[in-house]
Amino acid sequence: MHLELTPEALLKQLGYSVTEQTLKQINRILDNTDGLDKFLPHLPSFADALAIEKGYIAMSNSEDYLKIKCDADTNAANLTAFTELVNHWADKYKLSLKKVDNKNTYYIIGHK
Repeated sequence: MHLELTPEALLKQLGYSVTEQTLKQINRILDNTDGLDKFLPHLPSFADALAIEKGYIAMSNSEDYLKIKCDADTNAANLTAFTELVNHWADKYKLSLKKVDNKNTYYIIGHK
């Protein structure tokens, strides 16, 4: 089965309301992130895997990228598992990530 996420469906998958503002933001992210369309079909299963480690995917407020984030109140085991999971998915789907200094946050920059 091939899953194609429209901007509206992607917003809903990420837990956002579909508004003019969120549509503009997600379209900027899609335009800014090289090759993201190759990864989008896998986004729901990645989000489900992240949730186990208290992680999630969201739109960044400061840059036009999707971000992968882990809540700060998690324990060391969660953070290790979260980091390993992010690295595994990045390698598997050839994602280029940018880690935010001193945070458990990564931007999805594009496809390698």
